[in-house]
Order: sequence, then structure tokens, then C-alpha cells
Amino acid sequence: MNDASWGAPPRGGHGGPPDQGFGPAAPAGPAYDERVAQQTRPMPIVPDVPAPVGGLAGVPAAIGAGSQDDSERGTARLSGPPFRDEMPQEPMPPSEPQPSTPQPRSAGSPRKQQREKKQAGRDLRAAIGVGVGLGAVIIASLFVVKAVFVGVIVVAVVVGLWELTSRLQERKGVRAPLVPLAVGGAAMVVAGYVRGAEGAWVAMALTALAVLVWRMAEPPEDYLRDVTAGVFAAFYVPFLATFVALLLAAEDGSWRVLTFLVLTIVSDTGAYAVGWRFGTRKLAPRISPGKTREGLLGAVAFAMAAGALCMEFLIDGGSWWQGLVLGLAVAVSATLGDLGESMIKRDLGIKDMGTLLPGHGGIMDRLDSLLPTAPVVWLLLVLFVGGG
Repeated sequence: MNDASWGAPPRGGHGGPPDQGFGPAAPAGPAYDERVAQQTRPMPIVPDVPAPVGGLAGVPAAIGAGSQDDSERGTARLSGPPFRDEMPQEPMPPSEPQPSTPQPRSAGSPRKQQREKKQAGRDLRAAIGVGVGLGAVIIASLFVVKAVFVGVIVVAVVVGLWELTSRLQERKGVRAPLVPLAVGGAAMVVAGYVRGAEGAWVAMALTALAVLVWRMAEPPEDYLRDVTAGVFAAFYVPFLATFVALLLAAEDGSWRVLTFLVLTIVSDTGAYAVGWRFGTRKLAPRISPGKTREGLLGAVAFAMAAGALCMEFLIDGGSWWQGLVLGLAVAVSATLGDLGESMIKRDLGIKDMGTLLPGHGGIMDRLDSLLPTAPVVWLLLVLFVGGG
């Protein structure tokens, strides 16, 4: 800021003596203050100091009175310190608005800010209603007829593939072929339930081959990019979901799937609850700013407790210490899965993969932690209590 804002010359004086042909200096009034206020930016108010000898009557000394002494020196002389908040200040005329000093906003504690941010997020009622509805469908199909639950997995896989390929094409122009992915994904889930891991691997290989062949019907530009995205989608959604079908195929498969679902949901809930209440240190701010280290510890604690209970009371031949190991592994894999999809969404520049589920986003936004957790739970249960 220039010096004129501190020591502006009086009207008609232009920094020189008032008797240089410009007429007597006009007294300071609202019109002058208005002009000064328009030409300067808000600055700390300088306290009034006594006008030097020979100064103009009625002109505050702080405005830089055009006295002969000061004009000879070429500057406005102030006899006091420029910043003294404790000294009295000259009120501005009532006709002019008083410049308000910005008051520092109370930032509050980081925890309070984070709670307010959470509350301003998704529709909580819609999220709870959709979650309860999905849970009822899953539980009913899981314990009534296993084949119906296989159909639920297939529907989730096909919708998830549709969301993923649609976002890839919209945001990146990647044309991953949906038809062979959907057909091959459904075949993977069914083959895994009927023929086990061997059938799932064969279906995965055939799906990848179908993606390569299907894309040949279009121009060769970006062929490698499109088929790579297609193979990735086949592995990421239907192949990982096949391990849920492998869990279901065991003799006590319904309880194994229930354990897998409970541990994943409890891990997410523990991370949310602890992070919302105590979270201050970011876990991966560049990927998912809402996740905290305290939330991860909450996920681990909640999942380990739930794992000990599930292995002790739901799984035949299970032990509580095995549940602790299982819970720890689930907390880690669920967190990594959530971060992985967050990375994909940040690359695509979107918040959610879809809008099918009110309060949740899309199907893929609910499968992000479930998909990578399924093979972890399947492997540990096979090691602990066998394949069933």
C-alpha cells in the first residue's frame, strides 16, 4: 500500500502550503472522508495526535494536515506510534458506514469441525433405510435357499460392472465391453459355487478371452487400453465376488458368509464411529481425506472383538483367538479396499460410482470394502477350520 493512505494531503492543498493559489483549505467533512474512504483500503485506524504548529484548524492531524512545517519536509509528521489500540479513536461521521474490523472466527476443535462435516454429508435416514432393506434381503436369501443368494451375488456383480464401465467411458473415454463382462461375471460366480476355485479360474480366463475378441469388432484405436480396462474390471468385480460364492458352498456356508458380512460391516462402523468422535490425524489425505488413523484403530478393535465372537459361536470348530486374527485381517483388507476405490474415483473425478442406492451412492460404493475382504476371509477360514 502506498504512503498516501497514511498521510493524504488536504483538499485544495496537494501537499503544499494552503496559500499557493488554490484557496483556503476546505474543512474536513463527510464529503472528504467519503473520497478518502473510496481511495484507500481498510487499514488500522491511526490515533489522533495534536496538530503541529501552523496546522489547519478543524483538520485532524492524523489525516496529514497540510501545515507549513510538514509541507516543507514533504511528508506528514506523526508524533505518536502508528499502532496503539489502547488509545482513543476518532469516530467517523454518522452518515458514513463504520469500517468493521474482521472478527476472528472461532474455528473450534478439529473434532467438532469433523463432526459438523460428517453431519452435512449423506442423507442418514435414507442410508439407514436402504441398509436395513438390503440386509433383510440378504439374510432371507442366505438362510432360506442358497441358490437365491447366488442370484443376489450375480445381480450385484452385473450392476457393479455396469456402473464401473459407464464411469470409465464417461470420464476417460475407455470402452470396456460390458456384454462379455456381464455374461462372464455371472458365469464366474455360478462356476465358483458349483465347481469351486478351479471353476472360478476357468471362467475368469474365458471372460478375459471374450473381452479380447469382443473388442475386435470395433476400430483398433485404443484397443490395448480398452481390453486392459476390461480385464481389470473382470478381476476387480466378479472374480473377487466369486469368493463369496466359495464361502457359501461350504456345509456351514451360510454362517461363513454371515461372519464375512458382519466383520466387514462392523469394521466400517468402528472406523466411522471412532474417527467421527476422536479422529484428528489423517490416514491418507491425498486419497480419502475423511479417513483417520484413529478410525483405523477403531476398525481393528471392533473387527477383532466381533471376530472372536463369530468364530466362537457361529463357526464350527472355530476358536476365539482365530477370530482375533480374522478380525485384524478384515479391518486391514476392508480399509485397503475402501482406499482403492477412492483412488479410482479420484482418478475419474467423481464422488460416487452411481446413484442407485439413496444415501449410499451406487452398488460399487457398497462393494468397495467387501470385494477385497472376501478372498481374505475365505482363505483364513480354510486354514482354520477347513474348506467344509
